[in-house]
Amino acid sequence: MMSKRGRLFGLGVGPGDPELMTVKAVRLLGQSPVVAYLAAKGKRGNALTIVEAYLKPEQQTLPLIYPVTTEKLPDHLDYETLVSDFYDQSAAEVATHLDAGRDVAVICEGDPFFYGSFMYIHDRLAQRYETQVVPGVCSVLGAASVLGAPLVYRNQSLGILSGVLPEDELKRRLVDMDAAAIMKLGTNFAKVRRVVTELGLADRALYVERATMGNQKIVPLLEVDPKSAPYFSIVLVPGKKWQS
Repeated sequence: MMSKRGRLFGLGVGPGDPELMTVKAVRLLGQSPVVAYLAAKGKRGNALTIVEAYLKPEQQTLPLIYPVTTEKLPDHLDYETLVSDFYDQSAAEVATHLDAGRDVAVICEGDPFFYGSFMYIHDRLAQRYETQVVPGVCSVLGAASVLGAPLVYRNQSLGILSGVLPEDELKRRLVDMDAAAIMKLGTNFAKVRRVVTELGLADRALYVERATMGNQKIVPLLEVDPKSAPYFSIVLVPGKKWQS
């Protein structure tokens, strides 16, 4: 008789503060014999750091280590191919445990389906295994809370933009938005600040690094050193205040 397959859980563990994990995420995390996490080479990864206080000694951790993150690649290497192969291999490693009947919780900082790496594993495995995704507090909401910045009032709309966009495209999209969150900064910060300033939004724009994490840092936008802006930083342009 074939053994029962394990279940796949994609757990959003929030933006950094372990207390921002949902009750459901903590429960399913504690029930999973295998906890998989994604991390860069030589690092533990933010998701693991968030959940480590909830882990039990008997749980097995499964590191899924990115082959590349933001560094420049040699000309003979293709980023998209490397990353696609990495997710194929990661999905295969997770599937080995699922086939053996072990539930696997793949933890993901923020929300699994909001720029979350888990979504690529989900795309590869969700049709083959029982899968449950638990939403998490995303970094945009974590940033708004620590900055004390209501994002949208009444009928305003919020746009989420990637700082990786070309400068002209970023400006074109941002100019028509009531409010915006610009993510994936890092080396893109100088470009993003330039666009925000040229559109006359610098007075409204707010900046935070690693919102809700232990090393959180809030700096006035115009005082940020472009060379020091980390990938996990956000520029928020809240909607104009509504006088109720």
